[in-house]
Amino acid sequence: MQFFTPVNIPKLELQIDYNADVLLIGSCFAENIARKLSFYQFCHTLNPLGILFHPLAIEKLLATALEKESLNDEHIFCHQEIWRSFDTHSSLNALSKENMLTLLHQQTDLMGDKIRQATHIVITLGTAWAYRNKISQKYVANCHKIPQKEFSKELLSVEEIYRSLKNIVDGIKSVNPDCQLIFTISPVRHIKDGIVENQRSKAHLIASLHEFLYNEKSGKCYYFPAYEIMMDELRDYRFYAEDKLHPNQTAIDFIWEKFTESCIDVKVLDDMKKVEEIQKSLQHKPFNPNAENHQKFLLNLQQKIKQLEQKFPFMNFVDKTE
Repeated sequence: MQFFTPVNIPKLELQIDYNADVLLIGSCFAENIARKLSFYQFCHTLNPLGILFHPLAIEKLLATALEKESLNDEHIFCHQEIWRSFDTHSSLNALSKENMLTLLHQQTDLMGDKIRQATHIVITLGTAWAYRNKISQKYVANCHKIPQKEFSKELLSVEEIYRSLKNIVDGIKSVNPDCQLIFTISPVRHIKDGIVENQRSKAHLIASLHEFLYNEKSGKCYYFPAYEIMMDELRDYRFYAEDKLHPNQTAIDFIWEKFTESCIDVKVLDDMKKVEEIQKSLQHKPFNPNAENHQKFLLNLQQKIKQLEQKFPFMNFVDKTE
């Protein structure tokens, strides 16, 4: 007996293996996938410029990174003695203008480099709501808790999002035509916008993204239905965290299983099991660290780590066995 409607997920053409270099950009759900990639020791980079919620923010920073735009005082501001940028997440900040510009240049260069060398880029769209600074009349990536009266809140149209997606993909293809793009809609509920407003937002993202993917003929764009899995296969509040907005660990693990089935090369599953075994063993806390059995356990664990690191030199286990 089946108690939910399964989501049909096609296989990714260029699947992820341990030779892959994955860049993840977008909303906070990208962090959930990144943590799983980190646990299984895949090469990846997460949001060099912080969490980005709407497509225009992603488009703008991607263009800045690829064009190597010179960043100056116009790109940053000081609020409550902390320097920030309206184009990045609040996690990028500094106590001086010079340090902020240096940080912004470093992370923008990193993003540009990663776009050029990535084998896979995961782009997670979180919301279609965007805020426009009333003074500059420019959309911002983050309001940084500045009074809302200084911004106008706007729902991006399906057409605006479509154009933004095209600019994002065209920009990536111009420097990395062989890269596999994986799009997702974040299952995180943006209830601060309102229940109805959240649904309108997701609807605009879904409509524009699928219209774009339908018209995209390169075969290098793929849709992973994280939002649909959460809505249809996990349609219950027991799969949400206490805030009732974010997927809980059970939901994240379930979505990761689906991601593995559709996007991870079956040839690396055995190695992933070995990595998982080591990671769990590293978390083991013995009753008696000096016991002979435990010392044998540590020796065996060190041998397993050495074998994997010889096969994959980029792997870096936090060795708690010493």
